[in-house]
Amino acid sequence: MNGAVIRIHPADNVVIARRQLLGGTAVEAEGFAVQGLVPPGHKIATRAIQPGEAVVRYGQVIGTATQAIAAGQHVHTHNLAFSDVARFGEPGSGALPTEHVAEPATFDGIVRADGRIATRNYIGILTSVNCSATVARAIADHFRRDIHPEALDPFPNVDGVVALTHGMGCATDSEGEELRVLRRTLGGYARHPNFAAVLVIGLGCETNQIQGLIAQEALTEGARLVVFDIQSTGGTAKTVARGIEVVGGLLADANRVQRQPVPARHLTVGLQCGGSDGYSGISANPALGAAVDRLVRHGGAAILSETPEVYGGEHLLTQRAVSRLVADKLLARIAWWEAYTARHGMKMDNNPSAGNKAGGLTTILEKSLGAIAKSGTTALVDVLQFAEPATPRGLLFMDTPGYDPVSATGQVAGGANLICFTTGRGSAYGCAPAPSLKLSTNTALWLKQQEDIDLDCGGIVEGLETVDAAGERIFRLMLATASGRRSKSEQHGYGQNEFVPWQLGAVM
Repeated sequence: MNGAVIRIHPADNVVIARRQLLGGTAVEAEGFAVQGLVPPGHKIATRAIQPGEAVVRYGQVIGTATQAIAAGQHVHTHNLAFSDVARFGEPGSGALPTEHVAEPATFDGIVRADGRIATRNYIGILTSVNCSATVARAIADHFRRDIHPEALDPFPNVDGVVALTHGMGCATDSEGEELRVLRRTLGGYARHPNFAAVLVIGLGCETNQIQGLIAQEALTEGARLVVFDIQSTGGTAKTVARGIEVVGGLLADANRVQRQPVPARHLTVGLQCGGSDGYSGISANPALGAAVDRLVRHGGAAILSETPEVYGGEHLLTQRAVSRLVADKLLARIAWWEAYTARHGMKMDNNPSAGNKAGGLTTILEKSLGAIAKSGTTALVDVLQFAEPATPRGLLFMDTPGYDPVSATGQVAGGANLICFTTGRGSAYGCAPAPSLKLSTNTALWLKQQEDIDLDCGGIVEGLETVDAAGERIFRLMLATASGRRSKSEQHGYGQNEFVPWQLGAVM
């Protein structure tokens, strides 16, 4: 901290404005005066930068200057552009062994009959196809506490009945990748420990036949997995009535749960950032990374995702890979994304979004370097496909789009029983059946949107708190939330509309 600005790395030729700075403001520690207005969270050149010269933040290149930049000038989209720079680092050279704590922390979890550990206790309604979405929602609405409180009042240990619907399931290749990924996603939710029981409802004639889903995902029909379709049941009203009857019969058994202390190794946390700003890589993301380091030392797992938003910084992850095989798996996914975006007439540097840029982020390189901070410093133990089970403990990477609802859907399908979501611009998000915690990067956002934010990391920017201290607070909040403390998004009822499987292929 240098008063008005933040220097992140000694090699940087930009610093970050801690607040809005007016022209003429002297930054004595850096030896320049501000030229023109600089918004909070934005970059300021510390010295003259020539056209074509690299701009450096986090000790890494984030792009090249498109024109001459004088010391004290605002550095942003008008004078900085993406450049495809060489990335260096021997895979595995930075992998640190995990030093597990002698007495791991615990949380009050729900132990299922088969030994799986839950952080919540829902009944879920999944759909094989968009055509059965209305029926699924009608069944779930019958049990909504805000509409029909009497339906669940006798079952206080049931967190709710949720319908997770989507717009897919037909008009796709019956042997293709998109259908396999959709079924893997639905299978992950059907198995998720946070569901006491699941209904899967179809139309009957769709490409995504329910029996095909059951076969691919090795699911077993029974008391906790009930399947039927509209056509076989006899229409909409009959199917809704049947669904209400089935759920009604499941509630008493679902209510027979009690929380008990379980080791933190049963916690799998999905890491998300959305509405990022110039402070994300300084405050909330590294603080979440400090919490991840703690979680891993206590035996738990964390899932970093959003492949397009680690692009340009992937070398920092491959250096931490436990093996060349793991590093190569990540590089293969980066190559896939380069080909995928090119095939659709896009580029990897189409990111950041308009909101990201307003918050101070200029290039995908800059955004990625800040996003990777969520992963902490622990070794990368495996790279997963979208919605693949997150079985290993430690830091994992899951290949997902950068679009938060899709990315988090993959993480929860993989077994994440808690989501931590950092934001600098503001976010209103949840992802049933896993609780979602939102962490603000700056205190101004916290003061404006406290009803949606669970924890403020802005004290780091203000110099009032260290990254490590904020990481400890986040870790303790993780444990409390896993023990049943309701997050802000849960209080508002978020979680059903945010289920968004990854639509990979052509719609036919």
